[in-house]
Amino acid sequence: ALGLPALLRAHKLQARAARGGFDWPEVSQVLDKIEEEIGELRHEIAGGTGPDRLEDEIGDVLFAVVNLARHLGIDSEAALRRTNAKFERRFHAVEEGLAAAGKSPADASLEEMEGLWVAAKLRERDADGGE
Repeated sequence: ALGLPALLRAHKLQARAARGGFDWPEVSQVLDKIEEEIGELRHEIAGGTGPDRLEDEIGDVLFAVVNLARHLGIDSEAALRRTNAKFERRFHAVEEGLAAAGKSPADASLEEMEGLWVAAKLRERDADGGE
């Protein structure tokens, strides 16, 4: 159905193609395809390609990543939601760390923010028992 979220629709399209035998048999081949698509994206970026072409290439990368998730039995929509939540938690920690120093993200260097990001990431891992 055209009304489905794009990640779910990609998954369903790929599953339908796989039922017809159009699928990579090995996960390593899917990873190779992702690398190929990223290479094509890098080429387009280096060539100064316009936004339409870049959108096509980014779409190809996303489609290939959804295929990897499907092969691994991972719900790509759930995985992205989980990563969005993780990003939001960690960026909030960055903002709090900067606020404690009297700064905002606009006033901070990328290095300062990266340091706070890494610290937030380590705190999460410690809280999760090292995962």
